Amino acid sequence: MAEGKSNLVRVLPVVVFAVVAGFFAMALRSGDPSRLPSTLVGKTVPQTTFPPLEGLERGGKPEPGFTSADLAKGKVSVVNYWASWCQPCVEEHPFLEQLKEEAGVDIYGVNYKDQTDAARRFVGRFGNPYSAVGTDKSGRAAIDWGVYGTPETFVVNGRGEVVYKHVGPISADSLTTKLLPAIEKAKASPAP
Repeated sequence: MAEGKSNLVRVLPVVVFAVVAGFFAMALRSGDPSRLPSTLVGKTVPQTTFPPLEGLERGGKPEPGFTSADLAKGKVSVVNYWASWCQPCVEEHPFLEQLKEEAGVDIYGVNYKDQTDAARRFVGRFGNPYSAVGTDKSGRAAIDWGVYGTPETFVVNGRGEVVYKHVGPISADSLTTKLLPAIEKAKASPAP
């Protein structure tokens, strides 16, 4: 009996990995990475502290980091994982600017596994659509958030619950057909 349990313990992680890899492969083959499963949709954001990006300033004042508590203050918000080394992040950046303008929501940026100087140059070159920029240097928070890679974007309702997850770069199409409708739906839901 003990040998049977031992075999199960060895095989179970392989089975779990195979199932997740299968979902990932299906989403990639479909050409729609947004079909990747998210265990966070419908749940409260993970308890997280994102320290500020060192040396990033706005109007001569340090740009703040943020915590998960900042996402549960009664306002719909967006969390965007990005990195300076991420080419799709460059491609989506103008759409983040457009999202902020059209949706009127706070966008919280999470700089993922990046070098501080490179991240500051990225924001300096392409603009800063973020209300706050936090860092995830180790990638630990990304694991808690279920991030597959950058860029990824989450719509969070005023109660601090994830209501939509977008995997991959935001495009003109995904902005108008997915993100803006998800934000409007979240705004229409009762606040805390």
